[in-house]
Amino acid sequence: MNGLFVIDKPGGMTSHDVVARVRRATGEKSIGHLGTLDPMATGVLPLLLGKYTRLAQFYGSHEKSYTGTIRFGFSTDTYDAEGQAASEPVPVAFSMNEVLAAAARFSGEMDQLPPPVSAKKIGGKPAYKIVREGGTPQLKTARVRIDEFAITSFEGDTAAFRMKISAGGYVRSVAHELGQVLGTGAHLASLRRVTSGPFCIEEALPLGEIENWARAGELTTRLPHPRTLLPEIPNVTADAETIGRMRNGMQINLPEFTQVSLVKVFRGQSELAGIAKRIAGTLFQPTVVLL
Repeated sequence: MNGLFVIDKPGGMTSHDVVARVRRATGEKSIGHLGTLDPMATGVLPLLLGKYTRLAQFYGSHEKSYTGTIRFGFSTDTYDAEGQAASEPVPVAFSMNEVLAAAARFSGEMDQLPPPVSAKKIGGKPAYKIVREGGTPQLKTARVRIDEFAITSFEGDTAAFRMKISAGGYVRSVAHELGQVLGTGAHLASLRRVTSGPFCIEEALPLGEIENWARAGELTTRLPHPRTLLPEIPNVTADAETIGRMRNGMQINLPEFTQVSLVKVFRGQSELAGIAKRIAGTLFQPTVVLL
């Protein structure tokens, strides 16, 4: 089964758990997600199925946006509510304006240290595995970009927010560092991903709905049409000779395209043969072949 589903991930499950359930429901072994969500988090989790997992490279660098809450008063060892307290509780006595002023520091490009319990790899091993084994991961800062960090409310010890952050950025780290700026410690209390690149929460499907479709034998009719995937890359329907050359990894001529760098090549209306990259003029080299 080749296709894409956008799941509304429930809380309390890892992204791998979601993949495992969709794998059981569909019978498709090859499934990959486009960006891990922590177990506590909910929201947009796109999944590629079958041969379409090879399209993941074209989705990798998209910005993501979130809503959530940050609790002040103490930090945790995971930077979120699932961790253990890592600082002594202190009273929260600052104002909304002080929270706004502190949050304004987190804008634009900056160096960010990933959480110690994260999927960031050190020497090929995820940081969280090093922590589980009793070690201390030697993490390095990464360059991230925050296009929006808006505090939408503040009551008691909790602030609600929305955020747009570049791929690879950690909302948990922002919450932790905000607590450091305000001098009370803080951690991420809740998180919901509302967009991931072109995918939004309005199109996300409950996991149970996918399973119901599978039981009803309706999965293939529910998959998005292949021509709607990667809408920024134009489509072309190729003739048999071109498809044959593409299948063999040979260069192909696409005279309709003189300016674009990538083209989705179809056999017929709905079978995605692959994606080709322009190398000169109207000459393209297949980079992904799905036939």
